Amino acid sequence: MLIGALLVAFLLSIFLTPFVGKLAFKLGATDKPNERKVHSKIMPRMGGLAIFLSFFITFLLFMFLLFMNDFWEQLPLLVGALVIILIGMADDIFELRAVPKFLGQVLAALIIVLWGGLEVEFINLPFFTDTLEFGILSIPITILWIVSIINAINLIDGLDGLAGGVSTIALVTIATMALIKGDLFVAMVALIVIGSTLGFLKYNFHPAKIFMGDTGALFLGYIIAVLSLLGFKNVTMISLIVPIIILGVPISDTFFAIIRRLVNKQPISAADKSHLHHCLINLGFTHKQTVLLIYALAACFGLAAIIFSFATMWGALILVTGLLLIIEIFVEKIGLVNSNYQPLLKMLNFKNKP
Repeated sequence: MLIGALLVAFLLSIFLTPFVGKLAFKLGATDKPNERKVHSKIMPRMGGLAIFLSFFITFLLFMFLLFMNDFWEQLPLLVGALVIILIGMADDIFELRAVPKFLGQVLAALIIVLWGGLEVEFINLPFFTDTLEFGILSIPITILWIVSIINAINLIDGLDGLAGGVSTIALVTIATMALIKGDLFVAMVALIVIGSTLGFLKYNFHPAKIFMGDTGALFLGYIIAVLSLLGFKNVTMISLIVPIIILGVPISDTFFAIIRRLVNKQPISAADKSHLHHCLINLGFTHKQTVLLIYALAACFGLAAIIFSFATMWGALILVTGLLLIIEIFVEKIGLVNSNYQPLLKMLNFKNKP
């Protein structure tokens, strides 16, 4: 049944995407080339609407088949997704300013948190018997997580098929871990979004015929953020790190974008052409090679998250430490912050000198 949901969503997405592309041109939801873009012609965006429609139709169908008694409990998830889609479409058509776009994301998060009851209320601390209760901070912490992941996926949407592929890999990891835990609902939703995104990638992989736009990037970020909380909320601190590892690529890119702008004395919200995919292209990788390399990085993070979830406490800490060191060395090697940011490499070189 779960594989059936994936296949239905996949076929729907393949069918719907060309129609959404035509609609995007009619509504003026197009992406024009500029100095920050890697494409050279006007492209339809708003392709994420095809992902959402495929998800929405398949979700309704299989919810009634598998989770009929729980359908109304999942309504906040759909309403929050609808808000995100409307914000994304408005941005793709009218190019919204940052503030209304951000407020729309917060509204979607508020719907799933306040109406849906999705909160990270506490975590169990490693090496201690006590729990850390978030209390009144549980709601803002949960909202912060959702909005942060939405924007992390949005920021990585810079090459054909990149955000869709990285999101799919994250969702495959979430679905795998949900199945291991016996959480059929999270697994089903993840598989439906995987099918919807894979169908869209047929048209979005390089050379793309359509972009997902903010409509797709915001929706995928919202779904991933919510599913990661549904699968890992109120657990140990070690387990809480799992969704962070799963989303290692977009989170790292966002984190170092903030560091880069602080180091270069630029506004945090300033756009630039120094994200992970830009750096790899500057190193001489082709468009397709860059996307495939980032897919491989995302897959490594996904595999690490699965291993991490089964590791002992000390094993998990060693794995996290190793991941952080590898990320830092990789960031310094490709110049993700800037060409002069190499504190760890300089320290290692200093220690290697006779």
